[in-house]
Amino acid sequence: MRRVGVVGIAVAVLVTAAIWTDTLGAGDRWQHVLDRVDRLIAGPVPVRSSVPTLIVTPPPASATLPPTPTPEPDATPAPTSSPRQAPAREAVDVTIPRDPETVFAHELRNTWCAPAGVQMVLALHGRVDTSDAVQRELAARVYEWESYDDSHNGGWGPASMSEALAAYGVPGYEVRAYETRADALHGAAIAIQGTGAPVVLLAWRGAHTWIMTGFRADADPALFPDAVVSGAYVLDPWYPWVSSIWGASDPPGTFQDDAEMIRNFLPWKRPEGKYPDRDGRFIILAPTLPLDEAVQG
Repeated sequence: MRRVGVVGIAVAVLVTAAIWTDTLGAGDRWQHVLDRVDRLIAGPVPVRSSVPTLIVTPPPASATLPPTPTPEPDATPAPTSSPRQAPAREAVDVTIPRDPETVFAHELRNTWCAPAGVQMVLALHGRVDTSDAVQRELAARVYEWESYDDSHNGGWGPASMSEALAAYGVPGYEVRAYETRADALHGAAIAIQGTGAPVVLLAWRGAHTWIMTGFRADADPALFPDAVVSGAYVLDPWYPWVSSIWGASDPPGTFQDDAEMIRNFLPWKRPEGKYPDRDGRFIILAPTLPLDEAVQG
């Protein structure tokens, strides 16, 4: 019996060590077991109203600026009137003016990209720091904001992220769905220009969170609906991990060019069921309030 007891203790020590050091992924698997237990304790995913998904139809590319009215042939123009100059079409490179390292938060668990993303948006707004304690607090509060329409599995979805931001003093983030990647990036770029606040991109078919803090385009997207956004500056909470599916992640503030956006920013498709307003569309979480206004509340 003593030998059996010693062997049992040895096995327990080895299992504990494997979990602690994540040997062969034991730590992650154990964490997934704990997550499932948490789900059982929390009960069924609530069916309740939440932040809706807004399906965005971009204006036609020809609608750059309202046309200048043509005066009648016999009309005499006012002496001080002058023809409006067409805006210059020039390439733009826009970033939110802050060191990305200071607001970056790595996801503490491989399923915590959403709380880490929310944490970074809040940090950019000056609401929280990037400590592990803040991220753990956010992750623990997800049951306050989850809903079935947002995530059939429960937990984080873009609507719960919006509610979490509002709960910490940053309201006004909308869940928007676009038919094309180009339209989604164009809309995200306009949101950044108009508010000075970051955009959340739902990457990896809706399974991952990227924080977009800037962009490059061949023209000002706010003035030219046909402006092409060639990529985005991104904070990826997965960094510095390497995904077996998506590959290595990049340091905070890396510019993700068109090829990387095509590879990572894919239309929503979740295995747990249908999302009529999101399926096949590109999903972003866009700010509607200026950065200072959101901070001041």
